[in-house]
Amino acid sequence: MSEQHKPVIGISIGDINGIGPEVILKAVGGNRLNKICTPVIYGSGKVINRYRQQLELKDWQFFTIQKIEQINHKQVNVINCINDQNLEVQPGKTTPEAGKLAFEALKRSVADLKAGKIDALVTAPVSKHNIQSEEFQFPGHTEFLAKEFETDDALMFMVSEQLKVGVVTGHLPLDQVKRKINKELIIKKIEQIHTSLKRDFSIQKPRIAVLGLNPHAGENGLLGNEEKEIIQPALAEIKKKGTLVFGPFPADGFFGTASWKQYDAVLAMYHDQGLMPFKMLAFENGVNFTAALPKVRTSPDHGTAYDIAGKNQADETSMIQAIYTAIDVAKNRTQLEELELNSLKKKNIVLKEASMED
Repeated sequence: MSEQHKPVIGISIGDINGIGPEVILKAVGGNRLNKICTPVIYGSGKVINRYRQQLELKDWQFFTIQKIEQINHKQVNVINCINDQNLEVQPGKTTPEAGKLAFEALKRSVADLKAGKIDALVTAPVSKHNIQSEEFQFPGHTEFLAKEFETDDALMFMVSEQLKVGVVTGHLPLDQVKRKINKELIIKKIEQIHTSLKRDFSIQKPRIAVLGLNPHAGENGLLGNEEKEIIQPALAEIKKKGTLVFGPFPADGFFGTASWKQYDAVLAMYHDQGLMPFKMLAFENGVNFTAALPKVRTSPDHGTAYDIAGKNQADETSMIQAIYTAIDVAKNRTQLEELELNSLKKKNIVLKEASMED
């Protein structure tokens, strides 16, 4: 693959006191990924060098730059996002400095993503506490990205080769879930999953399973009426459009009997209902993908893991998979755009020839 055709993948450093920098370096160290992409780490050269020494990546070098235009396609690039002269890494601790760098790295990388200067963004985990500021008042990356791209349509979509799970409600307290769920929202999330499966994962006729909200999917109204009054009418309406959607299924039996293997994706009603089985079944190679954005963003499906930070115990598999997924989705979108453009050109040629004959 030629240098100019390699996708440029931005990677925001996340919380430097968590396992983010470690899994990033384990993923890109030794320039293993440089054959298929150009990685650009948004963060701190000082921090990257500290972890490079700790992980004994003595023969691995990176290229420090101040802005994306200085990129070197033959190496891993690191953009300094703050003055890191007095920055200290304190593994396992929540510090204001780490939160400030996490936000600055995210802000810089998202700006370059919006401007089309990078092809996709992979975000390392942040602390939802120390990243909070006047500029960042969000429960997570997904909500921040939705605001940045001025959309209400962002979908938390957990994906792996075997299983893909979307959620109707994301980072929301459990006592608010019932009030948030409605027919229109369920339809929108199903449509988002359907579009993403076709556009991002090249699945031509997706089969989507939908879970119930209540135990035993409401037990025909005995344990709740949301299935009868909200979920079933939503499914009936979207089926009229030809979408292959099934359910609502009781969540415990659905995963307990491995029924999920019959579908291309699953829509859960709330965060833990979907993410708990996903992380049990696909934790090592699972990826958090923000679907329905105009740009591509992925992340590992784990958090900061302060308890093992700085101990060289973190598994980089999910980070590697997040990078691979970002590359694949970006390529799939580009190929689809090219196909649509060629189809439009052919249509215009046919129309032009027809008008000339007339």
